[in-house]
Amino acid sequence: MNTESNVVQKSQSKIGIRTIAQIGMLSAIATVLMLFEIPLPFAPAFYQIDFSEVPVLVGCFVMGPLAGAVIELVKILLNLVINGTITAGVGEAANFLIGCALCVPAGLIYKKKRTRSSAIIGLTAGTIFMTAIGCVLNAFILLPAYAAAFGMPIDALVDMGSAINASITGLTTFVMFAVAPFNLLKGVLVSLIVLLIYKRSARSFGCGNKESGK
Repeated sequence: MNTESNVVQKSQSKIGIRTIAQIGMLSAIATVLMLFEIPLPFAPAFYQIDFSEVPVLVGCFVMGPLAGAVIELVKILLNLVINGTITAGVGEAANFLIGCALCVPAGLIYKKKRTRSSAIIGLTAGTIFMTAIGCVLNAFILLPAYAAAFGMPIDALVDMGSAINASITGLTTFVMFAVAPFNLLKGVLVSLIVLLIYKRSARSFGCGNKESGK
């Protein structure tokens, strides 16, 4: 019995160390990807797409949604240490909350049934959820907090959007024509990349045999 117990403990210890190492590696990759941002023609400059959610989603699929949330958090903290903040922390909070809104639902759905179709369903649900949560958070929390942090009226942010997109005339249209398309486009692009690379990434983590079916 003692021998069996020792084997189990050693196996659990190895799994724990491997998980920590994988979280660290994926967090580092995500942090690097945060440095490469793509501006969008329909939104103000502070809305730029990056692909740092790709390794977060890979982590969700390989290790589960909790690990994905941890990767998301570590990514944000590492970026704060390396680059600091130019948004008084509002941008970082938004990145974490909205990133989790994409990755956690996708990871939960995929965890129940590890198939390609489940991955597609999870990523689709995550993209829709992220878009909805992003709109609500921006309208009621993030944009007001951003304006307050910089001591400006929220109308000033709306004007920044109006200067780029004539369809933006107020907070509601800002959310409709800048926030929603931004999150939807990001979710679609990130999801497509994850679908292309996930199986190969899973095999590199020694998890390729856990997915069944199509």
